[in-house]
Amino acid sequence: MKTGVSVFLLWMLGFVLAAPMPGWAGQDVSALTEDVYYKTDGIPQSPPAMETGSTYPQWQPLNNRIIIWLVTQQHTYFGGFVLALPLFAFLLELLGLTRRDPLAAQRYDGLGRDILRVGVVSLSVTALLGSVMLGAFITFYPVFMTYMGSTFKQMMPLYAAVFLGESFLLVLYYYSWDRLAQGAGKWVHLSIGVVANGMGVMLLLLANAWASFMMAPAGVNAEGQFLGNVWHLLHSPLWNPLNAHRFLADIMSGGAVVVAYAAYRFLKTRAQEERAYYDWVGYVFIVVVVCALLPMPFAGYWLMRSVFEFRQEMGMTMMGGLLSWLFVVQATTIGALFLGINYYIWQSLGRLRDGERYHPYFKFILVGLMVSFLVWFTPHTIAMTPSEMKAMGAAQHPVIGQFGVMSAKNGAINVMICLTALSYLLYRRANRIITVPWAAAGNVAIGTLFVVGMANIVWVSVYGFFIPAHVRVGLSIPQGATTATVLLGGLALNHFLLKGSEVRGPIQWGGISVRGMVALFGIAATFSWVMGLMGYIRSAGRLGWHVNELMADVSPWAFTPAITFAAKMVTINMVLFWASVFFMFWLATRDKRPAVVEKDAPSMSFVQAFSREESV
Repeated sequence: MKTGVSVFLLWMLGFVLAAPMPGWAGQDVSALTEDVYYKTDGIPQSPPAMETGSTYPQWQPLNNRIIIWLVTQQHTYFGGFVLALPLFAFLLELLGLTRRDPLAAQRYDGLGRDILRVGVVSLSVTALLGSVMLGAFITFYPVFMTYMGSTFKQMMPLYAAVFLGESFLLVLYYYSWDRLAQGAGKWVHLSIGVVANGMGVMLLLLANAWASFMMAPAGVNAEGQFLGNVWHLLHSPLWNPLNAHRFLADIMSGGAVVVAYAAYRFLKTRAQEERAYYDWVGYVFIVVVVCALLPMPFAGYWLMRSVFEFRQEMGMTMMGGLLSWLFVVQATTIGALFLGINYYIWQSLGRLRDGERYHPYFKFILVGLMVSFLVWFTPHTIAMTPSEMKAMGAAQHPVIGQFGVMSAKNGAINVMICLTALSYLLYRRANRIITVPWAAAGNVAIGTLFVVGMANIVWVSVYGFFIPAHVRVGLSIPQGATTATVLLGGLALNHFLLKGSEVRGPIQWGGISVRGMVALFGIAATFSWVMGLMGYIRSAGRLGWHVNELMADVSPWAFTPAITFAAKMVTINMVLFWASVFFMFWLATRDKRPAVVEKDAPSMSFVQAFSREESV
């Protein structure tokens, strides 16, 4: 029902808001005009963007901007959740189908079904929030929505159809899980999952077209009139990097929520079987989250580079001007994420026999992480009083000011990624004795790969101190290539080294410390907070524009709030999201039998099921 309401509203938006605006009817539509970005000619096919004046309905004591901020962020959170969970469910089902061990296959398949159950519930919540968001935009910013509706009216029927199709396929995917569980039916069921996830990705791409158009418009002329080329309208300068950035963010957000839920259930229950199960679930999804986190710095760099290429002024506002200190806050939270992940890996050694033999190595990894962290969040320009600046002789500190340049930042985050990969390699071999004849040579090769790789990253960072800024920007490519080589090469070498290794003992799922599971809460909450912060930075980069350089925002709320206010709003959004998520989990599981009971093997507990190591 809620999905149907959203689809109906989208259709109505396309037809009602596309009505001509004042001053449009008398214009000469036969005159060719030039695209503001692609510089191609086209015939105007929509009303121009207009300054909205005072046409902002005010509902005292409500603040239009705060309402839109809250509703839009909640919809973005849940939209990412709906995108990620069906993808997780499909991958888990595929993983279970390809497992030779029937018990392992049953575990992965069951987890995938449980995850999809929550996804179906969250779909209704997302549809409801989407309807509220659309109604709020129409109510509080009517002229802006009239313009956007008329400009994107050709895409709205497609958006509605894709949304309706994804909703139907997700419901079909969930309720056919048991009916298509055997033989060829399982492959049919997987095919439904492929199409459903394809619809989800398409929905993300269409939604991103609005956000990227507002930052960097294309497909319109200097007056904001649509010129008839839908591809140009869709494919604005920031569309591709924004797609990559938000896709990874959605995967991290969905994975983080499942991680937090696993930690919550682990800490709540006293049954060893359930603790083992939820320990395993937390491990599976923290691996998923980290896999999405590792390429995120490169996706963020691509996005910001595209912003600079489109408008250097916007890039300077975001990274070197009004919003720059928010990036310092973001850097602090990203560094905390890497520290939290490595702490969790260290605590995970508690479930492995003889895992404590690797504890001393984590001390050195922690030192490397902290040094990189300090470089990572050190700003280029330090907050100083005039007297302090006069004593120093410049706006930048002569030593640590170098840490604020992009080559140093990229070097720091790449070293942190390499050290996190090294932590995971140590965990993977903690309860194994390597037996391959080339073990010594393999260990030397892995050590050399990491040492040489990180040394090269640091050298490139230092080299960036002595070259011009426009040349320094290109150093991210060799730094990223070095990190990818270290990660892929180290994982591959470690995999072959562990072939045929002697296992010291089974993984004792549930044996992780309480501190390790509490760390998962912090990691998950930090992910959500960073998502909210980056969404605000991306939106605030437009400053006083609804649509950058086309439609001005002249409302009473068209100002950039202080960092303190923005941080409070991001925190409020995060708390509301988590409260809603745990309520949704309760709805999804209130009639569900305990996850540790297997209907086909009632005598088999999950402690026994987890007595053998499973690779993820």
